[in-house]
Amino acid sequence: MEPTSANGQPEPTSSLLSHLWYEGGRWWGGLCLTLGFSMRVEGFHNMPEKGPVLVIANHQSFFDPWMIGTAVRRHMTYLARKTLFRNPYFAWLIRSLNAVPIDQDGVGKEGIRTIIGQLRQQRAVLVFPEGERTGDGDMHPFRPGIHLLIRKAEAQIVPVGVAGAYDAYPRSQPFPTFAPLFWPPGKGTIAVSIGEPVDSRRFAELPREQAMAELFELLHQAQQRAEKLRRK
Repeated sequence: MEPTSANGQPEPTSSLLSHLWYEGGRWWGGLCLTLGFSMRVEGFHNMPEKGPVLVIANHQSFFDPWMIGTAVRRHMTYLARKTLFRNPYFAWLIRSLNAVPIDQDGVGKEGIRTIIGQLRQQRAVLVFPEGERTGDGDMHPFRPGIHLLIRKAEAQIVPVGVAGAYDAYPRSQPFPTFAPLFWPPGKGTIAVSIGEPVDSRRFAELPREQAMAELFELLHQAQQRAEKLRRK
């Protein structure tokens, strides 16, 4: 029987095999992104080593979870659409990489329950507050459910800025634009900036509009740091 959490959601696979698989995928992914897209990362030390962490990131590309997963030196929980779990083999694969199923809207009621359940188990959970990949490279307003999430989340919030992923692999492009490490810099260079953790209570006690504005600015600053970090 598949293990479940208190809220009825399936748990990520927790076997030694999945741990080694995750570690292998993280290091292999980091190597591929570094050699193929000149990825640079800063702020490794900012990620808490234990305890519940809500990792928020801007969303530029399909590359984003891969980039963040290789940059953050801690195993994270990822939110994946329920439809991706229909194939039992693919479902095993993504569960082994700590994916949990949710509806399309990750910050809807079901998604919030899932995230809170994972945080209560002392996990680090990756969330994209914009809800979908940007269509123009810019950051867009956060989904309303984010405010409810941070009010309920008793966790550290770590902003992670992603840069270059839109140029490397935008949603309108069928194939990525490579920027190999040993070639002259191209537009496909990428970078990740991991910001300092902030207690969620700082935002939970603020009026909704102020909390959303400050959280947006915190993530925007991380994204701008990542943009400056790119190899150009």
